[in-house]
Amino acid sequence: MSSNLATKLREGTKKAHTMAENVGFVKCFLKGVVEKTSYRKLVSNFYFVYSAMEEEMERHRQHPILSKIYYPELNRKASLEHDLHYYFGNNWREQIAPSPAAQAYVQRIREISNTEPELLIAHSYTRYLGDLSGGQILKNIAQRAMNLSEGEGIAFYEFADISDEKAFKANYRQALDEMPIDDATGDRIVDEANAAFGMNMKLFQELEGNLVKAIGQMLFNSLTRRRTRGSTELATAEN
Repeated sequence: MSSNLATKLREGTKKAHTMAENVGFVKCFLKGVVEKTSYRKLVSNFYFVYSAMEEEMERHRQHPILSKIYYPELNRKASLEHDLHYYFGNNWREQIAPSPAAQAYVQRIREISNTEPELLIAHSYTRYLGDLSGGQILKNIAQRAMNLSEGEGIAFYEFADISDEKAFKANYRQALDEMPIDDATGDRIVDEANAAFGMNMKLFQELEGNLVKAIGQMLFNSLTRRRTRGSTELATAEN
């Protein structure tokens, strides 16, 4: 039996995917503008979201449908803990809390886990395949933009237990296509995937205020340096 779920998800979320990529925070990130305070807040929010998702996937690992995409090697919780230790220090647990958007995201994951656990497929798909697809690019951007030491602060993007990411994604999509679900269930999963993209967008939008302030400060500092340099050059010329 073939549900063609991978194709339905890809086609059914194209618009939401494009919208998510055009959020200001993401556009700045892709252009190499990454501010460390905003980024570490994003990492802390991801910690709560991925922890919830992975706990619920573990809970339903014997589920007739969810078991088909239960891959512990995808789990990000431990790698996020590593990054949080880097950004916040040893007492990172006392310093982080989920933002309103992260709280809503976690609440939705818990809710569907209790009522329609098959919808967790949508969250696994939107998060993990995105991480695998663009992870290496984003890792390199973050490393350069924040001047990170080699291997520090970017564990989130490292999938140590997956040797061939392209082959893994192909197997994952095949597992989606072979799921024993009807069209109505497939449609609900696509709808939930679109909702998941929306929840991700809200996580990014929360950070835009901090990013705008940081960019403004960077521009101010740059202008100040130029003015100072210009004044010095003028004074030198007059002498």
